[in-house]
Amino acid sequence: ESTFKRFVEVGRVVLLKSGPFSGKIAVIVEIIDHNRAIIDGPTTGVPRQSYPYKHLTLTPLSLTKLPRAAGTGVVKKHIEKEAIVEKWDKSSWAQKRAATEKRRSLNDFGRFGVMLAKKARRDVVRKAVFKA
Repeated sequence: ESTFKRFVEVGRVVLLKSGPFSGKIAVIVEIIDHNRAIIDGPTTGVPRQSYPYKHLTLTPLSLTKLPRAAGTGVVKKHIEKEAIVEKWDKSSWAQKRAATEKRRSLNDFGRFGVMLAKKARRDVVRKAVFKA
């Protein structure tokens, strides 16, 4: 029994770590060699291109029965049929990334509001613990 669950395979959904499309997901369409794969993300705005594995993160999601070297239209049909983008958006990994990005984009007033909300929450919890 192997401890590894995510493999580089045709149909594996990947998260791009670097480059102009970082933070977006795509699908491995073809494996070139031990260093690179052809990826395609027709529904996420990632064009079909060669990408090194060191700039990809494998996700637990994968497309079943995706043929090797499938065209963009076929990949798009499989992604829509299996609702991969919706599954990714519902995953805790994507939600944590979105929350982190939202927190990073706050201005000074937004950070002040977060501080006040945390203080109010802390006060409610402290009173509930004291009452119990």
